[in-house]
Amino acid sequence: MDTGFIDILLLRAGYNSAVVVAGAALLGLAAGTIGAFVLLRKRVLISDAISHATLPGVALAFLLGVALTGGGRHFGLLLVGAGVSGALGVLLVQAIRDHTRLPEDSAIATVLSLFFGVGVVLLSHIQTLPVGGQAGMNSFLLGSAATMSLDEAWLVGGAALAVVGLAALLAKEFGLVCFDAGYAAALGWPVRRLDLALLVLLLAVVAIGLKTVGLILVVALVTIPPVAARFWTERLGAMVVLAGVLGALAAWLGAAASSLLPRLPTGGVIVLVAAGLLALSLLCGPARGLPARWRRRSV
Repeated sequence: MDTGFIDILLLRAGYNSAVVVAGAALLGLAAGTIGAFVLLRKRVLISDAISHATLPGVALAFLLGVALTGGGRHFGLLLVGAGVSGALGVLLVQAIRDHTRLPEDSAIATVLSLFFGVGVVLLSHIQTLPVGGQAGMNSFLLGSAATMSLDEAWLVGGAALAVVGLAALLAKEFGLVCFDAGYAAALGWPVRRLDLALLVLLLAVVAIGLKTVGLILVVALVTIPPVAARFWTERLGAMVVLAGVLGALAAWLGAAASSLLPRLPTGGVIVLVAAGLLALSLLCGPARGLPARWRRRSV
């Protein structure tokens, strides 16, 4: 293995590289942790809608930054724009589902395509503006950890830790709602508020993952680690922890490879690593993997 890659993995390739890779790993930890509850709550498709719905918000935040300061590459403002746009997308999905006869998957597909189309048009307009920084906007589609600044990496890492902390505080409530929402409601638990809290945390992960993984592939980082963890255990707590570990591992390895070879899109590399971990889990997972299937057949 190349010594440069090992140095990046061990956070010995310089302060900048260490912070970026650590920030990406924390993002993977948050994505896997939240993804476990999203998977069990059967809300995976809504994460896809959120990720695509963030694009027009990012573009509009860039234009707002240009209007206010002459430059649009203000990472905090872009994250706020992504969060507001993603929230509007979720609200629109719920409105279509609740007030029309369309099922949720049709509502998600409609909102996803609409918001993404608007975002692409706005990005095309941004490319024609006589301002600096618009070329880097493409990194929000596929991710680019190598171009993250230290401030951006610290913001991503700090927000990811906050998401993990909140998920840990609500783990019991999320777990009950995921497995039996009707029973939770009968016990007096605020199921709708807990669903909303889960969506807010998911939205936060999607927003902070735009720069690292990209809005197109961030849904994979939310989905693949918990699916892989499901092959290893039947226990909720163990699954949540393992999903977070697998997400962190995929993001850590992918961001390190992307830092060494900056021409590779970070999101694609991270997803490929996560897919490899999923394949390994399928082959070796004792709970639902091939070994468990062979045991059941032999009985």
